[in-house]
Amino acid sequence: MTTLPSATIVALATAPATGAVGILRVSGPAALEVGRALAPGVPEVPTPRHAYLATFVDAAGGVLDEGLFLYFRAPQSFTGEDVVELQAHGSPRLLRLLLARTLEDARVRPALPGEFTRRAFLNGRIDLTRAEAVADLVAADSEAAVRAAAAGLSGVLAERIRALEEPLRALHADLEGVLNFPDEAEGADEDAGPRVAVLRTEAEALRAEVGRGRLVRQGARVALYGPVNAGKSTLFNRLVGEDRALVDAEPGTTRDALEARAEWDGLGVTLYDTAGLREAPGRVEALGIARTRDLLAAVDLAVLVLAPEASGEETTSWMHEAGATPVLVVTGKCDVAPGLASNAREGGTAFIAVTASASPSSGGAVPDAPSLGLGAASEASLPSPRPRVSGLTGEGVEGLRTSVLARLWGGGTPSAVALVSERHADALRRTAEALGRAEEASRVSTLEVLSGEVGLALEALGEVSGTSVSEALLDTLFQRFCIGK
Repeated sequence: MTTLPSATIVALATAPATGAVGILRVSGPAALEVGRALAPGVPEVPTPRHAYLATFVDAAGGVLDEGLFLYFRAPQSFTGEDVVELQAHGSPRLLRLLLARTLEDARVRPALPGEFTRRAFLNGRIDLTRAEAVADLVAADSEAAVRAAAAGLSGVLAERIRALEEPLRALHADLEGVLNFPDEAEGADEDAGPRVAVLRTEAEALRAEVGRGRLVRQGARVALYGPVNAGKSTLFNRLVGEDRALVDAEPGTTRDALEARAEWDGLGVTLYDTAGLREAPGRVEALGIARTRDLLAAVDLAVLVLAPEASGEETTSWMHEAGATPVLVVTGKCDVAPGLASNAREGGTAFIAVTASASPSSGGAVPDAPSLGLGAASEASLPSPRPRVSGLTGEGVEGLRTSVLARLWGGGTPSAVALVSERHADALRRTAEALGRAEEASRVSTLEVLSGEVGLALEALGEVSGTSVSEALLDTLFQRFCIGK
């Protein structure tokens, strides 16, 4: 649906729930007049950005509430239009009365989802990366997501896109100049090949950050897996800080996936405890094992937990279970001597993924022993020592968290990421591919082909910044915003 620039819109800018303060936001040419109808004591020409203590009234002049009246004059407002905010007490019924009162004016209609931010974009107050960062900030559920969205809102990603878009536009202008005005622009295309190569490299570098952007937005998924009785469920309980997984001496105790959320160094993580893998399970346990294998294919990192006596041959075999998923191998039950491990039993397999704070707990479980008919060997036979952890005592658990984050993140801190989304990645992919074809064209094809490919790259990149974006794409993007934002 296309927004009519002449319409004045209104919405609640706070959740429709009881609270200390509730905010009604009005934007458009009639905003001041409509706002003063609810707060007639405010001066006819109020001082912009000044908070007035005002009485809010109904159509008959009856007092509804006392609160603050703020006026933001166009174009120095979030939307670029006249904006009025009424800050009343947070009574849902009161706020509905104030909202209904504004809608009595024929010039006012309810705002669509994200329409305030959309108007800010259409009026040039923010670019599209900043507009999307607003929605990311509202939806953020981890410290890393908050910081990354705030960086996007302050223009970090916009600056990087601009640093790519401006030289790309200049290159396209030079090429078109040579094509259309060869005498005046002679020689402007001489270094086109090297310029294209540099821009393609920059586009690929931005595109490479999409994986980190997804981790920040959605949280990481990490899987503890391996044989039954290796200490997985006890470790799961230790990682989530409570006894979530059932632990027992009988192998195969865990039959279905358990899920818990944590936050490690600001990065969101989700933990799963699933059925351990072994030969000849019961019918219900076999269903759980099938689900374990499905999860292994979907997580970001698999943590293979083995018994202390597991051999190198066994390790290799278990690593194959994870398929293409990266694997971090650890030794569980490090508090139990290898010769005694077979006497301690624990069921279940755990999966870890990133999202609510986890603090260590005692776990309260007895460590377990290996089973799968793969045989046993001393840990000394392994080609290199594995990190040792114990869910029972907590030994090595902090080191495991650090290792998991290092494997997921590859250095740096989660908050340092430029929040590149899947939509951005697709546009950057098309940008890089067009520039790759342009680089080839600079060597073997015509100037017309080279300029055409550079133009395609510029158009794809414009979908990120918003310089070339369709109404349909805007509709799709802003539909995920809440009403009032």
